Order: sequence, then C-alpha cells, then structure tokens
Amino acid sequence: MEILKDLSIMILFAKIFGLAARKIKMPQVAGEIIAGLIIGPSILNIVAKSDTLTALAEIGVILLMFSAGLETDIEKLKRSGFKATVIACFGVAVPMALGTLLFMGFYGTADLVRALFIGTILTATSVSITVQALKELGKLSTEVGTTIVSAAIIDDVVGILVLTMVISLKDPTVGLGLLALKVLLFFAFVGVVGYMVFLIMKKLDSKYPHTRRIPILGFVLAFGLSYIADRYFGVADITGAYCAGVILSSLDDSEYIERKADINSYMIFGPVFFSSIGIQTNLKEIDTTILLFSLAFVLVGLVGKVLGCGLSAKMAGYKASDCLKIGVGMMTRGEVALIVAQRGLKANLVESKFFTAVILLIIISSVLTPVLLKLLYTKDKRQRNDT
Repeated sequence: MEILKDLSIMILFAKIFGLAARKIKMPQVAGEIIAGLIIGPSILNIVAKSDTLTALAEIGVILLMFSAGLETDIEKLKRSGFKATVIACFGVAVPMALGTLLFMGFYGTADLVRALFIGTILTATSVSITVQALKELGKLSTEVGTTIVSAAIIDDVVGILVLTMVISLKDPTVGLGLLALKVLLFFAFVGVVGYMVFLIMKKLDSKYPHTRRIPILGFVLAFGLSYIADRYFGVADITGAYCAGVILSSLDDSEYIERKADINSYMIFGPVFFSSIGIQTNLKEIDTTILLFSLAFVLVGLVGKVLGCGLSAKMAGYKASDCLKIGVGMMTRGEVALIVAQRGLKANLVESKFFTAVILLIIISSVLTPVLLKLLYTKDKRQRNDT
C-alpha cells in the first residue's frame, strides 16, 4: 500500500526537521512544513497528495483544535475583563482589514469573499513563542505578560467566529441574517448540550479518574461536535472541535485528556498535517507576483498586530512602552494560521501557492518576536537605570 510508504517518509522527515528547527529556537511546526516542501513536488517529489493523506490531515486539524480548546482557561477569560477583550478584538479587526485590502491591491476587488479570507488568515495569534520569551525575561506574570496571554485566548475565540462567518459566505444562497442565525443556534446548542455533557463527564471523571475511558469519550465529543457543526449548522468543523475542548477544559482531568490528545497528535496526525501543508505547496509554481505578495503579506501581518493591539492597549490606558510590548507580543503566528489557510484550501477560497506567504509569516514572526521583546525590555531597564 502506497499510503504506508508515504506515512513512513512523512513522519521520519517531519520529526528530523521538526527537531532541527527546535534546536535553532524556531517552532517545530516550521521544520515539519519544510520537511513537506522537501519530500513534496517542490524538491524530491517522493510523496504526493492523496485522499487518504487529506483525511489523516483532517484528523490532525481536529485534534489540534481540540487541544487548543482544552488549554483555554475559562477563569482567566472571566478575569481578563474589558482591556484584554478590546485588545483582542482590535488585534483581529486591523490585520483582517489590512489583509483584505492587500489582496484587493494585488488581485482586484471582484472576489470579496476570497479577499476577506486572506484577511482572516492574519487574525490568528500564537503566543507559545512569546510565552517562552517572557518566561526567560521573568516578565510572564507581569501585567503586560498576563494581558498578552489573556488577549491571545480571546483572539482565538474571535478568530474562529470570523473564520466560520467568512467560510459560510461562500454559499451565495445563504443570506447574512440566516448565516448569523445558524451560528447563534450552533453556540446555543453547544451551550445546552455542552453543559449536560460536562456534568456527565465530571461525574465519570470523579468515579474513574485517570482512566483511558475519559480521553476516549473526549475524542468522541470532539469528532461528534465537529461533524454536527459542519453537517447541520454550516459551521467550520474545527469550531466544533475547539468547543469540545472548551467544554472539557474545566474537568479535573483536562490535562490528562490533553496529554492523550497530544500523544496522538505529536506522533502521527500532527506531523502528517503540517508536512501535508508543504506537500500541497509547489515552490516551482511561485511567480514574481506571489513572491511580492508574500513579502507584503508578512509585513502587513506583523504591522497589523502591532498597530491593532498596540493602539487599543493605549486606548485601554497602558503607557506607550507597554503598548509596543503588547503589540510585538501578539505578532507571532503558528499552527492556527496554517489551520485557517488549510480550511480555505478545502473550501476553495485560497490556492495552495498562498501557503508560501503563511509559512514565511510564521517563520519570520517567530524569529522576530522574542528578539524585539528582549530589546524592548532591555531598553526599559536602561532608561530606569539612567533615571
């Protein structure tokens, strides 16, 4: 079976390049994407896209978003309050607007939905790199550090809602009113059913703590809600997976469920998903226009977060130096941006060549953010010493 050969090559290359990326302080996913580029049509062409690989990558996406939901701290969301919410909303709105205008500038105004989707890719924030940098600087527990983490959580929630709305716009027979109603009905369904499921899972968790049946039922919920979201409400399946994670995030064994999900994701489905991004991207097809667009996309992506989050932080009462730190801290992009882009490819809203721009943004933002944060905090320390 060809799929067995493909899987062995993908997992081997993904892990080798993922570990190499981590050694040089870059996100492991960047290495896994590069592995896909190498084994795909761009260079070696020893693994080709197939329906089976697409299905396995789909499972990888579901597990990643399920884990993201499990990591959501509901109490922190409640405490984050007005400031983090304002910063998150502007951190979504400004990059999305700039990304939409950028696409229109390059490719015209005929396809508004496609332009909006390109903007949507820029809304995602991945603060894992930022958190690590703040830890090393001893600033994670400061007001600025807490604000960045809280705003990033809210940013993910808002970004997923935006993604759902934009993908749904692709169907011209669905009006905005009906679309909004379907989204509201889905979240009402999740609220009611999710609460009942949580109570059942809580009882099972107390009776059978740290047993495998708990994460197994969690996976059932993740896949089930993903299917229901897509099939009956026209909502992106990853939204269902994320909601499943949020429902279970307050369980005593939520970390145990997350560990089990991460094992499956880390060993098989994650590498397959991220390397499949590289396999779907053919660098030989890149022309001058897409290269220029990619560079502009990276610039807009970085500046959009700094402006959106930084200016809204100023509105929320932070001093100028802290506003800049918050803006820079929210610049990083990671797996969520790739998941959004992959969703667009599946919905025929974006071509695979645009993955080049997303990959560049992830790599550059991941390198720049910790460097700039260190410079900003060092500058602050010097200024305090001078005074």
